[in-house]
Amino acid sequence: MNLLKKLAACGLSLTMILSLAACGGTDDTSSGESGGEPVKYLIGISQYGQHGSLDNCREGFLQGLEQAGLVEGTDFEVDYQNANFDDNQATQIGQMFSAEDADLMVGIATNSAIACFNAAEDKDIPVIFTAITDPVGAHLDAGNITGTSDALPVEGQLQLIRALQPDADTIGIVYTTSEANSVYSISVYEELATDYGFTIDAVGVTSQAEVTQAVDTLLSHGVDCLSNLTDNNVVGVLGAILEKTDEAGIPVYGSEVEQVKLGCVGGAGLDYIQLGIQTGLMAAKVLTGEAACEDLPYETIENYGLYINSDAAAELGITIPDDIAQEAQECAE
Repeated sequence: MNLLKKLAACGLSLTMILSLAACGGTDDTSSGESGGEPVKYLIGISQYGQHGSLDNCREGFLQGLEQAGLVEGTDFEVDYQNANFDDNQATQIGQMFSAEDADLMVGIATNSAIACFNAAEDKDIPVIFTAITDPVGAHLDAGNITGTSDALPVEGQLQLIRALQPDADTIGIVYTTSEANSVYSISVYEELATDYGFTIDAVGVTSQAEVTQAVDTLLSHGVDCLSNLTDNNVVGVLGAILEKTDEAGIPVYGSEVEQVKLGCVGGAGLDYIQLGIQTGLMAAKVLTGEAACEDLPYETIENYGLYINSDAAAELGITIPDDIAQEAQECAE
């Protein structure tokens, strides 16, 4: 195990670890815990926070490396860090990966990807991102970086809402004003909503603590439903949101399967395991020298899935049309 990881496991802070690294106190010439040859590559994975879709990205990423023929413990070692939705922690994690001389940094979600990219520049360490809606808007579309975008199938979501709520007029959305992916998605919703007879009532927040209050505001406005984005602050408190909306009799639509499993009535969204696999396959090419990041434009999954939770829909008096019931994946327990 890399010595920096051993220090972290002992409870030393990132600041202390970085100080040791700067003083040359983290040299690790051991050949690995098994006594054999050291692994070829050290991969630093920075996940912005913990919730189902980001966890699925990480799981899929490792599956993608495996599909490419790379074996964990033999070909690569992972230093996985969770930033707990804290930008300062994300910055420190990126700096730690740089001090470790990681062979590759992986940023799961926009803020972690930006932090990794900034920390990697001096050493020109390649960076792979995933779960970023708008890489261009986040300025992650040039340099020694590439990855996969989780741009939402907004039109598919609007079609689903119209099918399940033919008389609905207003869709409420809570979003984080500092998350570039959310700001971008709001603009797409506002552009397409009128095509389906909807208006968008969007309330911006600056922190997770403001999310449930924003939901209260939307409910007081008389919205017909809520539609989630892949917004980390919002998804992180989805349980509390659903308590409020269920009591008010207002359906919530998720942006991926895990949100529908938790109690949203349905959603048009991506499979984040597949997104992670696609990312891992790209990373394998970079690690093995088959391609450089600059040679691999970021990729977007074209196909999306339909998900329904028939139990949640029934509780709210929503009838699932037969064609959607046949096409969609059932997520009720």
